[in-house]
Amino acid sequence: MKFFALSSRTFLLSALTGAFVFSLPSGGMVSASHRLQTPEPQMETKVEMPQVEMPREEREVRRPSGRQREIRPTSEGSTRVVPRSLHERVQEILAPAPQPEPQALPLTPFPVPKTVSTYDDSIIGTPLASQEQCVRYLLRYNPAPDISVTPQQLVSYYYQEGEREGIRPDVAFAQALKETGFFRYGGTVTPDQNNYCGLGTTSATVKGAYFASSELGVRAHIQHLLAYASTRQPLEPVVDPRYDLVRSVYGESTLTRWEDLNGRWAVPGTTYGQSILSMFRAILNE
Repeated sequence: MKFFALSSRTFLLSALTGAFVFSLPSGGMVSASHRLQTPEPQMETKVEMPQVEMPREEREVRRPSGRQREIRPTSEGSTRVVPRSLHERVQEILAPAPQPEPQALPLTPFPVPKTVSTYDDSIIGTPLASQEQCVRYLLRYNPAPDISVTPQQLVSYYYQEGEREGIRPDVAFAQALKETGFFRYGGTVTPDQNNYCGLGTTSATVKGAYFASSELGVRAHIQHLLAYASTRQPLEPVVDPRYDLVRSVYGESTLTRWEDLNGRWAVPGTTYGQSILSMFRAILNE
């Protein structure tokens, strides 16, 4: 009987406790239905990338460490990985390897025949005399030339403009010496015109062209020679006031020698070109 009574109490207590548990508010315990309605967290899909095996030498170079590595050839013809020290890396930054200098572009975009003989009488060509020889020859005959720049600067203009257009600058300078009387003038053209070759001086009363600077005066002289010697347009804008006139008269014809200027640049000028070449050869003796 005691056992039955104890079992009855135990059963009764269990029943009451179970009823109490199932009667709790829904906020105190998550119900099974609520758990079923809650979405499960999505699992991130991980895509396995295929492993690419790199060459051993490349793995050595890319291996992270405090010292960079470089691949050097060995005497046997193979390669080995040599670590570079911090000092070597600093030296590379402070004193980088010299870069190759770009190739100098030609002064003119067209071929110019090289002058090799003192007796070459071509208008187009390269200089034989130096700028220093031209200056010394001028100052030997006129220590105080009436020009707006130094003799050195004036000669440099002839070389700059002449080499650009393919006209021999040393012979063109000799022509300027002849036309101006070693820059003493004394004729129709005056020093303020910066006209070194008598451009536009068609008579004793016509003074000819004026140019704003010595450089433009030299450019006009070189362009006028080019008008006779070539059908090619000058590389610089035309400042020679008679360039188009010469080109329209000669058309496809050209003059190739300094002697061809006889009776054309100077009238009658029977030995005009020869005298210019004679002065040029005297410059070579300086």
